[in-house]
Amino acid sequence: MEIDLSPFLPEALLVDLPEIDAQHEEVFTRIESLKAGCFENTYVDIAEFQGLIDYFALHFATEERLADEAGVDFTAHAKIHRDTLGLLRKALDDVRNGGHDAHSFLRYAEFWFERHIREDDQRFVATLQQRRHFTLPSSHGPAVEHYFSARV
Repeated sequence: MEIDLSPFLPEALLVDLPEIDAQHEEVFTRIESLKAGCFENTYVDIAEFQGLIDYFALHFATEERLADEAGVDFTAHAKIHRDTLGLLRKALDDVRNGGHDAHSFLRYAEFWFERHIREDDQRFVATLQQRRHFTLPSSHGPAVEHYFSARV
């Protein structure tokens, strides 16, 4: 059985590491879902937006774990993650307090994440691939269990 990626993760953003590609796809899927949920709607479910930030944190932790397992210096990349989580939390507070609209928050998150994948994550995975003791799976798609697990 062939499993297709969602249209939210362009092929150009694949890093060829199924666990990371699946998480990247999940971030984009959540962003699109939030966009649809607040389109022409004044209500913003802050818990759903917080869930997006929490998922970013989970994804960042996965990358940090992989770097640690491969013995890759991840100091600069981890700082980008910490700084971004701080910015996203502040931006969400601004949405909560009426200082920014939800769509601006989502556009920023989406643009930042796409750029981060292109400029940082693809380079990070290339570094992982250069490590002899770190073997990447040969699959180009996300892990199958990603599609068959219950979503919360």
